[in-house]
Amino acid sequence: MDKDIKISVKEMAQAGVNFGHRVSKLHPKMKPYVQNIKNNVHIFDLEKTSKEFSKALNFISKIVTEGKTIVFVGTKIQLKRLIQTAAEECEVPYVTERWLGGTFTNFETIQKRVSYFKELEKKRETGELEKYTKKERLNFDREIAKLKIKFEGVRNMQKLPDAVIIFGLDKDITAAREAKRKGIKIVAIADSNVDPDIADYPIPANDDAISAVSYIIDKVKETILNSKPAK
Repeated sequence: MDKDIKISVKEMAQAGVNFGHRVSKLHPKMKPYVQNIKNNVHIFDLEKTSKEFSKALNFISKIVTEGKTIVFVGTKIQLKRLIQTAAEECEVPYVTERWLGGTFTNFETIQKRVSYFKELEKKRETGELEKYTKKERLNFDREIAKLKIKFEGVRNMQKLPDAVIIFGLDKDITAAREAKRKGIKIVAIADSNVDPDIADYPIPANDDAISAVSYIIDKVKETILNSKPAK
């Protein structure tokens, strides 16, 4: 990992990375990462989180240095804007709306829909849709708007990615399962209520609070930008 990227246990604590879910929601496989309980909520051992996070960042750095591709996935409402902005800054594909089943496992079909979306957009830009009635053009506009929500983040994803970063396994477990089936490496925030074993690089951390995910995503972004070959 780039030597300039420091993970601070103190900063993670300030960001609330250490807060898990209520005690009743603990997944047994997350026990090793839990330090104690506070107000009926599990608290992560941030030394262990730091260690796992470093492994994940090292992997991300390696992937990017080798010129391989990464996709960001995070569909929790409070995190969408954060993840999209970071993905755009890193110039990587992203999914922040509902995960479309088959995005990885039925990639060719998804690609056809993306092509159709791009084609419609181009026709509107070049005035090819002007020959239609006002009502028909309105329908095209609505269709383009819907397709944009679904596919804007993956419009330039020409092939299956080498890795996926999932910012919350509970909400996007389908994406993780599809990645697993296709042999795509998984980096994921694993809160105390999920099975971390599906991820190749689980990061034991709070995946609900914007401040916590912001801390993690900032380090991921920094790693990606620092690992890209100079243009």
